[in-house]
Amino acid sequence: MASTSTNLSALPTPAACTADFCLIPLGTPTASVSKEVAEVQRLLKKSGLNYSMHSAGTTVEGSWDEVMKVIGQCHAMLHENGVVRIQSDIRIGTRTDKKQGFKDKVEAVEKLLKADEDEDET
Repeated sequence: MASTSTNLSALPTPAACTADFCLIPLGTPTASVSKEVAEVQRLLKKSGLNYSMHSAGTTVEGSWDEVMKVIGQCHAMLHENGVVRIQSDIRIGTRTDKKQGFKDKVEAVEKLLKADEDEDET
């Protein structure tokens, strides 16, 4: 465990993370934000990071610095496009025991559910 005397300027950010984020543009002319969501998805595609949109946000994975940068770039882009205020919810996971992407997590649960179905058929 790190001591409180750790030199924070030398402490690196995690090598990998998975972030689930939802940008909420406030003060848009209509209740629909599909235009802003599409703009964010285009930016993520250009980033080269692995990502997946879902009904309540987007999951993106990469190094901590890359992920935080691209989320910040999403904010900056929407501000440049006229959105005055943006609120974001971000949930970030890291682990050091193994490399596991967001697709791997979903597949692990789907495998367990499939085993339940196979058991029910017997």
